Amino acid sequence: MLRVGRDFYLATSTFEWYPGVLLHHSRDLVHWRALGGALDSTRLLDLTGCPDSGGVWAPSLSYADGMFHLVYSNVSTYAGGFTDSPNYLVTAESIEGPWSDPALLHMRGFDASLFHDGGESWLVNLVHDWRPGQGGSAGLEATRYDRGVRRLAGEPVPITLPPQAEWIEGPGLYRRGPWYYLLTADGGTGYQHQVTVARSRSLTGPYERDPHGPLITARHRPDLPLQKAGHGSLAETETGQWYLAYLASRPEGRRGPCVLGRETALAPVTWTPQGWPRTPGGQPALEVPAPHLAADAGDAAFRARGTHPDGFDGFDGAALGPHWSTLRRPAAPDWVSLTQRSSHLRLRGGRSPQSLIGPSLVARRVTAARCAFDATMEYRPRTFQHLAGITAYYNTRNWYYLHVTADDQGQPVPRVAACDRGAVTVDEPGQPLGSVTRLRLGLDIDGRVLRFRCDTGAGWRLFGPPLDATVLSDEHAEDMEGGQIRALGFTGAFVGLWVWDLTGGGLAADFDEATYRTAL
Repeated sequence: MLRVGRDFYLATSTFEWYPGVLLHHSRDLVHWRALGGALDSTRLLDLTGCPDSGGVWAPSLSYADGMFHLVYSNVSTYAGGFTDSPNYLVTAESIEGPWSDPALLHMRGFDASLFHDGGESWLVNLVHDWRPGQGGSAGLEATRYDRGVRRLAGEPVPITLPPQAEWIEGPGLYRRGPWYYLLTADGGTGYQHQVTVARSRSLTGPYERDPHGPLITARHRPDLPLQKAGHGSLAETETGQWYLAYLASRPEGRRGPCVLGRETALAPVTWTPQGWPRTPGGQPALEVPAPHLAADAGDAAFRARGTHPDGFDGFDGAALGPHWSTLRRPAAPDWVSLTQRSSHLRLRGGRSPQSLIGPSLVARRVTAARCAFDATMEYRPRTFQHLAGITAYYNTRNWYYLHVTADDQGQPVPRVAACDRGAVTVDEPGQPLGSVTRLRLGLDIDGRVLRFRCDTGAGWRLFGPPLDATVLSDEHAEDMEGGQIRALGFTGAFVGLWVWDLTGGGLAADFDEATYRTAL
C-alpha cells in the first residue's frame, strides 16, 4: 500500500492470472475503486507455461521522482527446492500507465521491494537457497538501485538480522526519524503467519526485533474470524495516522479450508514513546476505525465511482471490466472479442484444463463465502471435444465445470465435469438440448457446498449433485511430497466463463449478462 498526496494505492499479487498486479485506488481507505491490472500484455508480463500459483508474487509499489515504480517477480519454478524468480521493474508517470518496458533486476530471490531514502534507492529481497538442508533462505540482502539508469548499482549487501530470526520473507524498509524499520513476514503463509518489525540506525543493520512481539498475527488465536495474518506494508495519512495493509484469510470453520484464499485487510497503527509500531492487541479485526481525513467536493463523486464486489456485466464495453481476469494469457483479439457480436463476449475455444498454454478462461475472484454466479450462453458444439460453460475454478488440478458439449450422436447436452487433485470425473449428461442454443447457467456457493443450476427456458433447476466447495481452497491445492513442494495454493477460488476446443479449431461461444452476487 502506498500514499501519494491524498491518494492511496494498493497493489496485489495475481499469480498466473492476467492482467498482472491488480491495482485499487482510495481517498479514505474505506471506498476503493478497482483500476484493473498494471501488466496487461506479454510485453510487460509473459505467463506462458506458468505453474499453478507461480507467476506474479509480492509486487511492491513505490513513488519517487514523480514516477510510480512497480517491482514484481514472475515465478516460473518453485517445486523441488528450486525457485526461479526473475524480478522486474516498470515505471509510469500515472498509476494507470502506460508502463515502461520491464527492466530485469536480478534472480537471486523473491519478495523484492524498492526503498527510496532521499536521493538513494535500494532493492531489498529474500535470498533463496536451493541446497537441501538449508531451509530455503540465505537471509535478506539490499542492493543499491540507480534511478537514473534504471538498474542495480554495485553488489548486494547482506542485512544483519536479529539473532532469533529464522525464515523471514516479504521485506519492506521504512525510515522514521533516525531509525530504519524492517517489516517482514514470518512463519510461512499459513496459520503461523505474522508481521514482525525490527529496527536499526543503519540500513543494512544490525537490526533488533521489537521486544513486544509481532506487529500482527492470529497464530495463537484460532477463534478469530481472520486468520493467517501476515506480510504487511505501512502507509501514513496526510494527518499523521498510520495504517497497516496485510494479508489474511477467512477459513470455513476453525482453521479450516480457505476457499476465498488470501485477502487484504487493514489495521490502525500507533507508535509507542520508545518508537515501536503497535496494532490494537496485535490481532486482526473484521472492523477497524477509519482515518479522520478532510474531504473536498470531489470526494463524494469518487465514492460514487467506487466498485462493489457484486456486479452485472452486459458486455457492452470495448474491453473487459476491471474485475475480470484471464488465465495465463492476456485478453487478445485472437480469442476474446467484445465487438464481433454486440453486447456479447465471444470466447474462442482454447486448450485443455491441464495445459499451461492457451486456455480460454475469463473469471473473477470469489469474494464471499456465500455467493452466486450466472451467465447466458449461446453455443452449438459439434463434437465431444467442444465444451463451453461456467466454472468454479482453483487451478489446473482443482475445478468444477457445468458445460454444454455434444454426445456421440452430435446432439448438444449439458454435463458437469470435476477435477479433484488431478482426478477428472464426468457426471451423466442431462437431457439433450435439441434446438435450444441459448440457455442460462448458474452456480451457488454456500460455505462448503457448491451447486450448479441450469435454465433452458422453463426456469432455474438444480443440475447435478451438491459438490464440495473446499476442493477450491488454498489448503486443498497444496501438495507436498517428502518435505518438498509439488504445488502451492495461493490464489483462492474463481468463477467464470470457460471454453474448450480440443480439436484446435477455436469454436466460439457467446456469453451475455454475466452476474455475480454476494450474500454477506
